[in-house]
Amino acid sequence: MALEAHAFWLAAPGRGEIRAAAIRPPAADEVLVETIASGVSRGTESIVFTGRVPASQVKAMRCPFQEGEFPAPVKYGYASVDTVAKGPSALEGRRVFCLHPHQDRYVVPEAAVLPIPDAVPSERAVLAANMETALNALWDAAPSIGDRIAVIGAGVVGCLVASLAAKLPATRVELVDIDPRRAAIAAALGCRFALPRDASGDCDIVLHASGHEAGLATALGLAGFEATVVELSWYGDAPVSAPLGEAFHNRRLILKSSQVGEVASARRARRSRRERLALALALLADPVYDKLITGECRLADLPPVMARLAAAPDGALCQLVRYP
Repeated sequence: MALEAHAFWLAAPGRGEIRAAAIRPPAADEVLVETIASGVSRGTESIVFTGRVPASQVKAMRCPFQEGEFPAPVKYGYASVDTVAKGPSALEGRRVFCLHPHQDRYVVPEAAVLPIPDAVPSERAVLAANMETALNALWDAAPSIGDRIAVIGAGVVGCLVASLAAKLPATRVELVDIDPRRAAIAAALGCRFALPRDASGDCDIVLHASGHEAGLATALGLAGFEATVVELSWYGDAPVSAPLGEAFHNRRLILKSSQVGEVASARRARRSRRERLALALALLADPVYDKLITGECRLADLPPVMARLAAAPDGALCQLVRYP
């Protein structure tokens, strides 16, 4: 007998809704999961919600188990924490993470889920996809002991990047944001905090994650001679201006993109995507990351919540969605 599931759909740009659908029983190589929580990756999901995925990036932006097509209607998301209700005996009853849209139950291949370490609470595990992005960024940036590092943008990804970088011995890590409320989070993560006008320059590595072109300009301005600037922001279809005149060439800066779709080239020969995700989950054992979850709602309330997050986030970090 088919089960009924409920999922968040973008019905049209700027308008979400909850839709019901029947799901079939799992096959021998599949699992049926009941969702505990999911997380909203606000930057990317806001671009999707407002219909700003460029036509040239429709294929690249397609997430696992997405239904529909951009701009809408589309079912999108990639941070689901679940309990295996039916599947192999080794997995039944276990908590797992899956790159799946916001939905209260679903069937996926067994290989699509990854067990969550016991030390990681379900609520914190929704940060796994963002932690993957941060981990990949540092593999791309290749920081070293004693480096002077700036992270521009204290959103979820920026905070995770800064926290990982701060664990390197003798590094100076400064989290830079226009919102002074981020200072407390920076301190908890073991970093300095600065407003853009007060940020320290002459950095060895600068990672930009603000999602705004002004942040990219700040990043380029803080980079020292022959430094590397890693661009993590994705702007959707918005045009972006970067100050590549003045001292950009004289300082021989390296501007490098980083994106989570592929394992960073520095590790690709030796790490699979599954291994990278397992490492990201293990890194979330630190309870300090609970500070990055700043709101929660039920699935039924997600349509108006997503509209608010896209239009006026007011300092929101990770939005937790609880089930049922």
